[in-house]
Amino acid sequence: MNEMQPATSKFLRGNFAPVHDERDDDGLTVIGEIPAELDGWFVRNGPNPQFHPLRTYHWFAGDGMLHAVELRDGRARYRNRFVRTEGWLREHEAGRALWSGDLGMPDFENPNGPTRGNTANTALVHHHGKLLALWEAGFPHEISLPTLETVGLSTFGGKLDFQCTAHPRVDPTTGELCFFGYDMIAPPHLRYGEVSREGALSLVREVPLPHGTMIHDFVITKNFAVIPVFPFAFEVERAMAGDNPFVFREQAPTRFAVLRRGDATAPVQWLEGPSCFVFHYANAYEQQGTIVIDGCRMPKASIDFEEGTVQANAGRLHRWVLDLAKGSVREATFDEAHCDFPRIHDGKTGEKARYVYAARVGREAPLGDSDQFSDGWIKYDLEAGHGVAHAHGTDVFGGEGVFVAREGGASEDDGWIVGFVHDRRENRSELRILDARSMDRTPVARVLLERRVPYGFHGTWVPR
Repeated sequence: MNEMQPATSKFLRGNFAPVHDERDDDGLTVIGEIPAELDGWFVRNGPNPQFHPLRTYHWFAGDGMLHAVELRDGRARYRNRFVRTEGWLREHEAGRALWSGDLGMPDFENPNGPTRGNTANTALVHHHGKLLALWEAGFPHEISLPTLETVGLSTFGGKLDFQCTAHPRVDPTTGELCFFGYDMIAPPHLRYGEVSREGALSLVREVPLPHGTMIHDFVITKNFAVIPVFPFAFEVERAMAGDNPFVFREQAPTRFAVLRRGDATAPVQWLEGPSCFVFHYANAYEQQGTIVIDGCRMPKASIDFEEGTVQANAGRLHRWVLDLAKGSVREATFDEAHCDFPRIHDGKTGEKARYVYAARVGREAPLGDSDQFSDGWIKYDLEAGHGVAHAHGTDVFGGEGVFVAREGGASEDDGWIVGFVHDRRENRSELRILDARSMDRTPVARVLLERRVPYGFHGTWVPR
């Protein structure tokens, strides 16, 4: 193997840059007042390489790091920990990076193995009393609260034998966790699974595809799971020739696989719509023989391994209506603002929700072109047909805002939006808590952190 040089990357600068220490900071300064009802942990996952990567580095490839703020009695405490994956442990023992930090093909000449493997760096889900750190090409890692220590791999009683999506969906009524897993190389390329409220793997079925493709998210309704298959193919022949294996076929359709939940044998119904790509969906529900889906649509997607960019900032809130009887798809854009990371009241998963909370991107550009991410949050009222924006402020940028419902709330939006932001001028991070009913007002509380929190991906709220 040729000696690999340290990576240079836009994702190693500014607030994309990693932090390397693990801290436990109590008695944090609070501006405003933390609502007394917020008693639990806000935890966010994101990529954070333990050591400076070799050769090249893309943000999506960093080791998983969890940042948590514990709220109780109006006080706040911060803790962060790496997810102790197999790759992290091996590099930690070696005291240096062992693999490249890119998104390219495996390096079969590397004596340490062809890839770092599961980084557990993308999202989190709390199910069956367990907090799981997720990555879409491997098993979940169980995380202990409040310590954030890694318990180990979670395979749902030893029965999971295929990789699990980073975006499972939990049915708030049945308590079931629904998920899928895709494989770029090995057929059938796509599988769907369900885990009971008690944590047992209760259903697995194959959904054969002609080739591998990238599928990051999906949706469920009361009776169905819908998995989108985009024309973003992984072509093995191109990979073997040393070319970029990801090819977006703009003339090919987007295909929706509609599966009946709880049934391992019912035929999959396929519906086709115009070409597009979606990283994240907000929700879906059934209505008069149709399935209504809301998500952030991009006209196309691309991955450039050499430049380390993913065209991911052009999403707009969009609606698809799948007519199951006619086998047709109609769709329309809800708003022209660029946004992504849509969230809803989790108790509305799979049923009609009125509000969607998204991170406003503000411009159309490759991810990582500058030290900017989201400049605010948008609350979309799907019934009224408009959105209300909350701007983070001059030179302040953040990411996903997680909706936390008030227990026994009087309305669907009775709760708070919680998320990290970073002030570029002061190089300081904070947790902001915003009243979801009045998005355009000053946050009800700002928790000033004693360390910078790099941009990350997805978070969750775990009540005490």
